[in-house]
Amino acid sequence: RRYGQYTMNQEVTKVTERPPFDRSGSQDSLDELCMEAYWTELENIKKSHENRQDDQEVVVVKEPDEGELEEEWLKEAGLSNLFGEAAGDPQESMVFLSTLTRTQAAAVQKRVETVSQTLRKKNKQYQVPDVRDIFAQQTGSKEKEAPDGTESQSVGTDENKYRGKDDQASHLGVGGKDLTPLVPKEAPASETDINLEVSFAEQAVSQKESSREKIQRSKGDDAMLLTYRVPKDKTGTTRIGDLAPQDMKKVCHLALIELTALYDVLGIELKQQKAVKIKTKDSGLFCVPLTVLLEQDQKKVPGTRIPLIFQKLISRIEEGGLETEGLLRIPGAAIRIKNLCQELEAKFYEGTFNWESVKQHDAASLLKLFIRELPQPLLSVEYLKAFQAVQNLPTRKQQLQALNLLVILLPDANRDTLKALLEFLQRVVDNKEKNKMTVMNVAMVMAPNLFMYHTLGLKSGEQREFVMAAGIANIMHLLIKYQKLLWTIPKFIVNQVRKQNTENHRKDKKAMKKLLKKMAYDREKYEKQDKNANDADVPQGVIRVQAPHLSKVSMAIQLTEELKASDVLARFLSQESGVAQTLKNGEVFLYEIGGNIGERCLDDDTYMKDLYQLNPSAEWVIKSKPS
Repeated sequence: RRYGQYTMNQEVTKVTERPPFDRSGSQDSLDELCMEAYWTELENIKKSHENRQDDQEVVVVKEPDEGELEEEWLKEAGLSNLFGEAAGDPQESMVFLSTLTRTQAAAVQKRVETVSQTLRKKNKQYQVPDVRDIFAQQTGSKEKEAPDGTESQSVGTDENKYRGKDDQASHLGVGGKDLTPLVPKEAPASETDINLEVSFAEQAVSQKESSREKIQRSKGDDAMLLTYRVPKDKTGTTRIGDLAPQDMKKVCHLALIELTALYDVLGIELKQQKAVKIKTKDSGLFCVPLTVLLEQDQKKVPGTRIPLIFQKLISRIEEGGLETEGLLRIPGAAIRIKNLCQELEAKFYEGTFNWESVKQHDAASLLKLFIRELPQPLLSVEYLKAFQAVQNLPTRKQQLQALNLLVILLPDANRDTLKALLEFLQRVVDNKEKNKMTVMNVAMVMAPNLFMYHTLGLKSGEQREFVMAAGIANIMHLLIKYQKLLWTIPKFIVNQVRKQNTENHRKDKKAMKKLLKKMAYDREKYEKQDKNANDADVPQGVIRVQAPHLSKVSMAIQLTEELKASDVLARFLSQESGVAQTLKNGEVFLYEIGGNIGERCLDDDTYMKDLYQLNPSAEWVIKSKPS
């Protein structure tokens, strides 16, 4: 019998009896009544599985061989061309490496060393480059300014900086000189701000160096998660979905390296898992991969990013009213759920299923069942362990930083579906006065459904199981409470992408000049044309904004200290007639395109003059956001 859909190469065991409550057993000891919801949910899950047919193979998670994990890590970090057949031309990786912070570079070097040793043991036919040679190619390059004009955090790569314990501050210097980027000291009034301008791992190093105080965790539902926030950024907050795909790919590479560096600095093991590919259902609703579901759904609703059955179940729950007491906590009848599953599989896509017959608690149980029975977990096989390990980070701020990076790393389908789930859960919490479902109550109920194998596969004592339950419930708590923050791309990562793009443009421009010289073109004429391409007929301190789909297709706008993106949009929309009101409801946005970024959708509070100074070569276009 299966309990959940995925295991970690260990025997799956039955749900244990609820361990006795011991307030001293966890740093985040939770109220017994609150924990009661967790254990009750586990018992409900067990009953649910006893009434479901075992119609699918278990997805076994493979523990990688020595070096395989690090090789896969380098591949996912966009550094696979450092090895193998592409190792002879690692120029693109060299540009990438030159933009890394010291802790990021240390994390990369640690994995490169492991792979180098493994490949030498296996006597690979192709040449294995020495790790020192790879990083030495950056040595001697001058420190460059970061795109925002501040001093770059990337440093040279003298091997002494990475020798030994790369997560210890004492080993992060050259010639006795500390090269750690300075982290601005926060004023008492903004102690709960999340600093997105400096690498999270570098902040962790700085904190270890500057503070010897014992870290006290927040305790209790009211004290925890109360005031963390993203500080306002004059160049605009970048959220997931705001960047072009080519830049988002670079963001993911950097997020993986940064997450690994953060875990290295804090001494937490980060091991990605790899699911063995097995045959899964290629149609239906339950036990079907998210990507397969979306492929069949997009044939009916083009552009949909969240499974239709998932959307419909949430709609059905909300139709019953979110004030219902015990919503999500009270289960539907197990036999009825089994019958509804069979009926949905047969009638959902035909449009003949009678949704009026579905009780609200049954719809909630079906929603949780859908999440549990995904062939691979919603938080992904690769990163589920990393999500679970967040509970081991020493501070709430670092936990949020790690979750932020993990959300960025999720596959698009998983991230979009998770976002829809968390937004729904927040709406449930918003009605807590009537439904009695606080954010912690909802977290307790939902945690087993997202972290299933951690709970059901443990071979540990009751005390550890209690700690694990409290830990994953708190992670769920963070995901619900801080979803807006977690879908923000840190500014330091966006700046690293800008720097990569600048370096690549410089390299491409140099190659183009060389080509033009060979072809005997007038190089001076080309350079002049290139320099003035974006500045034609535009006075200093003025930007030209294009709006090809509006009545006013172009407008020159004077930059002032207070001019925001919302002001630019308002000027264009004031010229519209009839459709202006519709457009104001968020159908069109101002974009920053080109220069040191591929494409970026601007939030309304972006100060245009500050952004122009950061990216003076950009073009400015008003258009709708792609679905």
